[in-house]
Amino acid sequence: MKIGVVSDTHMPRMARALPHALVQGLRAQQVGLILHLGDFTAPDVPELFGAIAPFDAIAGNNDDAALAARFGRRKVLELEGVRIGMIHGDGRRGSTLERALAAFADDPVDVVLFGHSHMPYCARHGTTWAMNPGSPTDKRRNPLYSWGLLELHAGHITPTLHYYADKAAHPEAPA
Repeated sequence: MKIGVVSDTHMPRMARALPHALVQGLRAQQVGLILHLGDFTAPDVPELFGAIAPFDAIAGNNDDAALAARFGRRKVLELEGVRIGMIHGDGRRGSTLERALAAFADDPVDVVLFGHSHMPYCARHGTTWAMNPGSPTDKRRNPLYSWGLLELHAGHITPTLHYYADKAAHPEAPA
């Protein structure tokens, strides 16, 4: 199973439509699921991703109460025998990575997916993978925009980050 991982779209402030490179990348990988790690900021963003593949998410600190009620702020999914923890990662103590890992300290997972910092990150911490896909629309101090891919096969996890330089809208996006 291939899972597209995105976070921090901050639409429409940072983009009016999904970037062409992101949509093309998700389609080229033939993802079977897209997971969003919060800070959509616009209520229609889930449907934009849902038009590409089945979709699930958690809400971030910049999402409204309706998005938080719809998706929650933390969840664990079990897919292909892999436990995936999802959290935005905002808070006051420690780094975003430390907060994300701590959120699942009492509920062990194989992968922690988090956002918030807009900083792409992918590394193992003991037996747990931690991945922040960065942002497809707001790269901040990063040289490139980014998203993540999780490949799951028989309990084996292969995470990768994908980068692109141009966040121009997808040609099929409404004007």
